[in-house]
Amino acid sequence: MTKQTQAPLAPARILVLVSGEGSNMKAIVEAARAPYWGGKVVAVGADRECAGLEWAAEQEIPTFCHPFTRGTDDARGDRAQWDRELAELMAEYEPDMVVCAGYLKLLGSAVLERFEGRIVNTHNSLLPSFPGVRGPADAIEAGVKLAGATLFIVDPGLDTGAIVAQVAVPVEDDDDADSLLARIKIAEQKQLVEAVGRMIREGWTINGRRVRYGVEG
Repeated sequence: MTKQTQAPLAPARILVLVSGEGSNMKAIVEAARAPYWGGKVVAVGADRECAGLEWAAEQEIPTFCHPFTRGTDDARGDRAQWDRELAELMAEYEPDMVVCAGYLKLLGSAVLERFEGRIVNTHNSLLPSFPGVRGPADAIEAGVKLAGATLFIVDPGLDTGAIVAQVAVPVEDDDDADSLLARIKIAEQKQLVEAVGRMIREGWTINGRRVRYGVEG
């Protein structure tokens, strides 16, 4: 990715993507209720019916579900077609920024090009270590002393995007994957709210692999 600058977006229109309970999405929604934070959640989308989608609907936030089914005659069984349809669905809400909060599908070229440099994802490890869905378990198995969470700009890879922010969480001697994940989630949600808020209020600059708050000339 070459150098890209994004001017402050506040008041920003934020679209959140989820796949499960939506705890990180709820943290963003709650933060957005404060006028000074700088944004508003205009829609929540999911790749499956889930508790996070139900909660958003209860909050009277517009929602949509766009599942992907492999091995069927449905057009959504085609990855490229699914991605193009998702891009169109997302664009209907005119988001300034997209936050993947526990979203379990890789986004394809249609979505990434439509919202280039404006999609962030939060992951429960200190990337580039331990990408994928087993971050805390992999950290325990590796015997590391520090785990944590990473917020990054989404690119075509699996948790490979340029890093916006990271927070470290010590691994305790008696931790298992579940107890470590529970503590990571607390730090992750705080970081997510603070970092996304700063991005929309201050803007950001992506220069190769480096991301900084504010607009650089």
